[in-house]
Amino acid sequence: MIIMGIDPGFAITGYGIVKYEGNKFSVLDYGAITTEASMQLPERLLYLYDRLQELIGAYKPEVVSVEELFFNKNIKTALTVGHGRGVAVLAAAKAGIGVYEYTPLQVKQSVVGYGRADKAQIQQMVKVILSLPAIPKPDDVADALAVAICHGHSYRMNAYTGRG
Repeated sequence: MIIMGIDPGFAITGYGIVKYEGNKFSVLDYGAITTEASMQLPERLLYLYDRLQELIGAYKPEVVSVEELFFNKNIKTALTVGHGRGVAVLAAAKAGIGVYEYTPLQVKQSVVGYGRADKAQIQQMVKVILSLPAIPKPDDVADALAVAICHGHSYRMNAYTGRG
């Protein structure tokens, strides 16, 4: 199964594309899509959509996994992340790909085995699970890979519970 994990954002959207086969992960690609602050909102969203469509076209993921939003104290940040998240969901839906959402707690438990794991622990486990030479940067990329790993660990249970 090819899984595309997305850590949505406005200025930076992390993505990770992994293959999950026989309980083993292998990395196909990962990186960040960035938009310039000088771009207007519609231009930024269109740029993000176009890049995501290119990645979907190139790797043909079977599913897209996205971390659910948690309400931030900074409303403006939550709204801009929401814009990026909407574009990511739209790109997957337009390509006919199922979208699975996971809470930060689910991602932490799946990747580290502990729901209160800190960012450094998650990043280290992403590196280990995927046999990467270094922790992916920026943080959004490691987060996208973590949500892809989470789906790999969770999809069988999703099938049993009717979510997948």
